[in-house]
Amino acid sequence: MKTLMVQGTTSDAGKSTVVAGLCRVLVNAGVNVAPFKPQNMALNSAVTKDGGEIGRAQALQAIAAKVEARIDFNPILLKPNSDTGAQVIVHGKALSNMEAGKYHDYKKVAMQAVLTSHHRLALEHEVLIVEGAGSPAEINLRANDIANMGYAEAVDCPVILVADIDRGGVFAHLVGTLALLSKSEQARVKGFVINRFRGDIKLLESGLDWLEERTGKPVLGVLPYLHDLALDAEDAVALDNKVTQPQVNIFVPLLPHMSNHTDFDPLRLQANINLQYIKMGESLQGADLIILPGSKNVSADLMFLKQQGWQQEIEQHLRYGGKVMGICGGYQMLGKKIFDPEHIESHVEQISGLGLLDFTTKLTAKKTLSQVCATITLNNETCQLTGYEIHCGVSSGSALSKPLLKIQAQSNAKEQHAIADGCISNDGQIIATYLHGFFDCPEPTKLVLNWLGIKDFKASIIDITQHREIQLERLAKVCNEHLNMAEIKRIIAQGKTT
Repeated sequence: MKTLMVQGTTSDAGKSTVVAGLCRVLVNAGVNVAPFKPQNMALNSAVTKDGGEIGRAQALQAIAAKVEARIDFNPILLKPNSDTGAQVIVHGKALSNMEAGKYHDYKKVAMQAVLTSHHRLALEHEVLIVEGAGSPAEINLRANDIANMGYAEAVDCPVILVADIDRGGVFAHLVGTLALLSKSEQARVKGFVINRFRGDIKLLESGLDWLEERTGKPVLGVLPYLHDLALDAEDAVALDNKVTQPQVNIFVPLLPHMSNHTDFDPLRLQANINLQYIKMGESLQGADLIILPGSKNVSADLMFLKQQGWQQEIEQHLRYGGKVMGICGGYQMLGKKIFDPEHIESHVEQISGLGLLDFTTKLTAKKTLSQVCATITLNNETCQLTGYEIHCGVSSGSALSKPLLKIQAQSNAKEQHAIADGCISNDGQIIATYLHGFFDCPEPTKLVLNWLGIKDFKASIIDITQHREIQLERLAKVCNEHLNMAEIKRIIAQGKTT
């Protein structure tokens, strides 16, 4: 197996997008390619068919490569639950919560998990396109590095370096990053990609010539700024929304530890829907629907929600006939109490919920991870949907006697039976579910719009799967046009750098 690593001069330089683009270009050319990210830090994750959890970006890259997502594509996933700590997920399963210092010491063990996944993938694929994390020039993180050059050195693979010109200072980013690498690491860098360029390329050419002369390394391409490229985000929340005359206003409180905000991408991209993330200090007033999102630290986010005065606004919203939905952690917040006796997410052992539904939740060490098919019934309308579960909590109480979903489960005898999920309030104003990906298909979205009283929705409802495919093909076309794919393929074919 040949390996090519894509590293960046900064976070959000475009590594995830470049990897996805290269995967789609190569698979379209008949190459058996797979994505890989040794270590990811993100609150957006996905459930794999083999029952594990990986970063959302690697699930997207698997789609780009036209392969089934698996735990080996992202062997180490860190899900921050505080400013200094994170849940450490190894080969798809939660290991423990670790503070940054403790995890730094754990990296030697983590590297073995990374190399195990690399070797397993080597048995099945021709090419591995690897995404780095942050920047390889973080001097304080160089010891025991598994995310960037530490991995590249261990497997002896070439690297291309990506920089975002839209940030400004692109030449300083590239030259400075290269200067801070060791001699062997510098030799691994086979070329540069400049990302998100706007303007006349002729005005950039003198700078490109200077860069190549200064470093002795080629510029492998300049990718244009792709307006409205809509692909699953690794972590950053897209706050822009251009709807001017919406038929419905959907507000999502922007919680500090919000997870899997990709749940809302279909709504954000939908014509005639005004999906707004409500930031600290802003008001929830004016919403038709308030959705409480998932959270990696439910207790901390619930306290934040209350401190913002949003609990009172949610209660007022309901008194005026508004609708509320909770997803995963947001579902747990709607109940009476949340218990965390084993400190799964925080040191808060018990917290009062919003008290809008009669149930309680206990967080447990065992995490539910599954891809599911389900049936939703809302306002006497029914449809099928697919999604995934990622949660530690177990909820119980009288409110759950009126479930929102029936999940199709399979017994050991391979007989289908249904498992209830979520709930609908007695007055029909609140719905809740543990299921992520709820809005990915048009039918559940239509049911929710009908529930909101919008029977004459004037736009076609987005199917996010089809939309994603269109975007990936668009990205592949741009990569083919603006990258020196012949040289990149030569770098891949050459393989090892020593």
